[in-house]
Order: sequence, then C-alpha cells, then structure tokens
Amino acid sequence: MMNTDADRRNYILLELPSKVEYALLALLELASHPGKTNLLTISEISTRQNIPDRYLEHIFTSLRRGGLVQSLRGSRGGYILAREPWQITVLEVVALVEGDRKQKESDNSIDRALVAEIWQKANHASLEILNRYTLQDLCQRRDALKQEGLMYYI
Repeated sequence: MMNTDADRRNYILLELPSKVEYALLALLELASHPGKTNLLTISEISTRQNIPDRYLEHIFTSLRRGGLVQSLRGSRGGYILAREPWQITVLEVVALVEGDRKQKESDNSIDRALVAEIWQKANHASLEILNRYTLQDLCQRRDALKQEGLMYYI
C-alpha cells in the first residue's frame, strides 16, 4: 500500500514494453545515419544497441509494413528510415509495434463507468504525450545529453 508521496513518485503505472523500447532504439540508430546510402543491417543495429537479432527482425517486419523503414536486399542491403525523423511520432511507433488495443466492454454500472472514465483520462493524457514527441525530438535530446556529458568531463 502506498502511503507517502515518495512511494507515489516511484510508482510506475505504465511499463515500457521491451518491444517498444527496442523499436525506438533501432529507429534512433537509423536516424543517426541519415541518407539513402547509409543503410544499416539488423546485425549492426543489434550490436550497437544491444538488442537480440531475432527479436529485432520481428520488430523490423512491423516497422517496414507500417511504412517507417525501408529495406534493401543484397550484399549492400540494410534498412533506412522511410520518412524524416520529425515525421515519426513515438505514438506511431508504439501503435505499430504493440498493435491495436480496444477498450474493454463493461456493464452499465455507475461504479464501473466512473472507474473507466478515470482510466480513459489517464490513457488520453498518455496518448497526447506520446504523440507530441517525434524521433527527431529524441535525437535532439540524446545529442544534448551527450554534449552535457562531454562538458562534465572537461
């Protein structure tokens, strides 16, 4: 039972699924190598981001079908972003990787409707935040954090 404000601050309501985390890390890696000639293989991305190859293959299938990445086969093959990083929202990545989620059917009791209403508000707030951030925003934040790290050691 949570009793203190500190307990509430550390409570995690929404877990970040590994699948979503890996997809975002892989897309960040692709965004770090812009251009149609800088293709990256699943093996390269897997190594750089410490993601299991097989898992990443499944994720890339969803990302390719969803139009976020393009693939080229052959000895010089690999993956590139299909769109600019500023055109890809975090919510879009989550939706592609996690698939459709439908609202649960509930009976018409007032108590259940009240609980569902609060949960819908929390869900709506989450969707708004995830839709507000793009892959470009994540790249810029990462680069800023790297710069802060460099300044820290000087």
